[in-house]
Amino acid sequence: MKSRSSILVLVLAALAALAPFAIDTYLPAFHVMAAEFGTDELAIQQSLTLYLLMYAVMTLCHGAISDAIGRIRTIKWGLAIFVLASLGCAFAPNVQTLWLFRALQGVSGGAGNTVARAMVRDLFSGAQAQRVMATVQLLFGIAPAVAPILGGVLLGIHWQAIFFFLALYAAVALWMAVRYLPETMTAEKRIPFSVTGIARTYGKMLKHRVFLGLIASLGLNFAAFFIYVLASPVFLIEHLHLTSQQFGYLFIPTVTGMMLGSWISRHSAGKIAPTRILQWAFAWMVLMASLNVALQLWAGNGIHHTWWLAILPLALFNIGMATAMPVLSIAALDCYPQLRGTAASAQAFMQMLCSTLSSAVIVPLVWHSTLTLALAMLCMTVLSSLLLLLSRQARTPAAVRE
Repeated sequence: MKSRSSILVLVLAALAALAPFAIDTYLPAFHVMAAEFGTDELAIQQSLTLYLLMYAVMTLCHGAISDAIGRIRTIKWGLAIFVLASLGCAFAPNVQTLWLFRALQGVSGGAGNTVARAMVRDLFSGAQAQRVMATVQLLFGIAPAVAPILGGVLLGIHWQAIFFFLALYAAVALWMAVRYLPETMTAEKRIPFSVTGIARTYGKMLKHRVFLGLIASLGLNFAAFFIYVLASPVFLIEHLHLTSQQFGYLFIPTVTGMMLGSWISRHSAGKIAPTRILQWAFAWMVLMASLNVALQLWAGNGIHHTWWLAILPLALFNIGMATAMPVLSIAALDCYPQLRGTAASAQAFMQMLCSTLSSAVIVPLVWHSTLTLALAMLCMTVLSSLLLLLSRQARTPAAVRE
């Protein structure tokens, strides 16, 4: 039974990890692809923005689709399209074609992640759900560390190899899902798909202050770190004077922080009240974001001589972020127990909306210095903390009631 549960968690984590692989693996190739297509890195950056935008929009539908046609069928269609889109990116003759297929990757790539979140809550409850969500996040957290390093290795073959890898990964994840995951949305539970019904449901969710506060807080916490992922080609190469093969200097420490935070969340489930976990995690994040600003002010333009000072606060910040995420996620899903697919969609949409706005608007405004990046992180963290306080969910998170 334990072995079966471990397989389920592994498959769910593999589905969730597709998104960071699709984002991070090709980051080291930005300059090579820009030269190949005869354009600049900003144009390649826009392929990431298009991916994130379409990913965010479609996450509003993936959960509702899975509530209507079943979890497994949604995964089948989503990952099959992702495989074809990845091959399209590999054979793109110009940047415009790359934009098109990256957008198609975004349309389909969220199916696995969204459905995986819903299935965690379908299959597990109470403190066990928090532990499983933390374990999924722990395995999911490895992807951002491995992806850019793997991308750098694949870049040694050709930039196209990165997209061939993404196609292969999605195909294997699809096979694992069909082979090992049970259908948790059986026919009698399904809710007919309706655009007006979805709009009505989301309209209600927008009025649910607790739910909205939880998912907005979660999205901003992630975006506070994610701006560094999005800005990594400039942050690492121009500001810290590192190379494309040294992206691991950022991703290994920061993902180690995420993994430690996930471990803390997993092992505190059922032992420490979720309210207390959130209080500690948010205080830690604000402290580390403030430390980040202070260190960048102190180092000034010579930060590349002590590049680790620009990375250490990010790794420490991620401990708090990853500790809070499973608690916030489970509490948000518990606001709508009969519509977990749709609630998971709203949650994933908010996270990707924050990331998309960061990619399209915030990152180009702040990536010109390590100080402005640090200030952006601090502002997002403070705003996230305020939203959680306003939602009053920190006092009685739903997860503690089971």
